[in-house]
Order: sequence, then structure tokens, then C-alpha cells
Amino acid sequence: MYGRRNEKSIFVYIIPVALVLLVAFFVYRNGSRNAIAGLGEPIQTPESGHFERTIDGWKLNFDYDYAYDIEALVLHTMDYAQTDIGGKLAPRDLALAWGSVAAYNKTIDFHWGQTNRWYHWHVDSFNEIAPVSLPGVDPETSVSLQSANTHVIAADSSIKRTIGRIRRGDHIHLKGYLVRISGSSGTKTFSWNSSTTRTDTGGGSCEVFYVTSAQILK
Repeated sequence: MYGRRNEKSIFVYIIPVALVLLVAFFVYRNGSRNAIAGLGEPIQTPESGHFERTIDGWKLNFDYDYAYDIEALVLHTMDYAQTDIGGKLAPRDLALAWGSVAAYNKTIDFHWGQTNRWYHWHVDSFNEIAPVSLPGVDPETSVSLQSANTHVIAADSSIKRTIGRIRRGDHIHLKGYLVRISGSSGTKTFSWNSSTTRTDTGGGSCEVFYVTSAQILK
């Protein structure tokens, strides 16, 4: 008798939890399938500057040669533990898209992901990505030219809160600077250099973005 009552009670609790998990998965998966047409390439303009900051004993130098303005579709987000200076500077990476990748993201079944400060993607068939091709460029390269992994450094606590609210499928507008960072803490050293072109791939191709303005657009 008691056993039956307990089993029924457990069953009653399991159903709502399972439904919540199912809804959460559906929202998360389909958020990445949003699409936005008409997003142009990020705007990068020459502008030099320098500032210094101390974080947990690290003396850091920030130099920038370019202002950076991007309106993009968020393909994926990844949070990193703030256990090292990279994590303290940029606890969140954003995988972003524009152009035809953003426009066709809902009709092409992209599988986006991020790990270890990289972003990655695959499709079940490369025939799917033919619509994203740029003139004279193969589809796979065209995806790389219209998407990027971005290490996001917030200029202040308000911007950090906004970045923390960003989710897959969001339409966002960020402004700031692509930065080169160097620093030291005792005998330890640190350096992090932003990519300054959208055409590179592999190591060093991520944008290190010091964000001074962040909006989640409707």
C-alpha cells in the first residue's frame, strides 16, 4: 500500500519535470534555428587607442587598432569558468552570423557548437548549404566568411549583464573595439590578440571584442 502510494507520487513528480526539460530543449534547439535576413558584414574602422586595467593581480594592457560594429544572429553561446585570466576577461563566447548564413539558418539544419574557445558546425549533407554560397566562393568557405566565434569582454557591469542575457537565436547589436591584450602577474604572462579580418580560419581567427555597447534587438 505504501509502496504504491510512493510510486504514484514519484510518477506525478516525474511528469512535470520531464515536460519542463522537453520544453527547455525545444526552446533551446529551435532558438538556434532562427533566421534574420539583411544583416551586413561587421563594420571595422581604423581607430587606435590604449588603456590599462588590473584584474586579480594581473596588470593588463589593452591596445586597439579598430572600432568594431556588428549586428548579428546568435548561433550559439558558451560560458567559461572564471578560473584563469581569460575566463575573468571573457566569461562568455558568442558564435555569430550575418549575411546568407543568418538568412538561411532556419531552413538549413546547421548543428552549431562551441568548445575550448572554438566554434564548430556540421550539416547532414553539404548539399544543404548551397544557398549560402557567396559569388565565386564554395559553400563551406562561405559559412566561415559569414560567421565567427567572438570572445566578449564587457566594458562595465551593465554591459556584462546584457551579454549574460543573450541566448541562441537572438538578434543583437554590439559595438566596441577589437583588442590586443598583454599582461603579467608575477612571473606569469598573458597575451590575447584579436583577429582583424573575417577571412581567416584556425588558431587566432576569433575576435577578441571589448564591448562598449550591447543591445538585444526585437
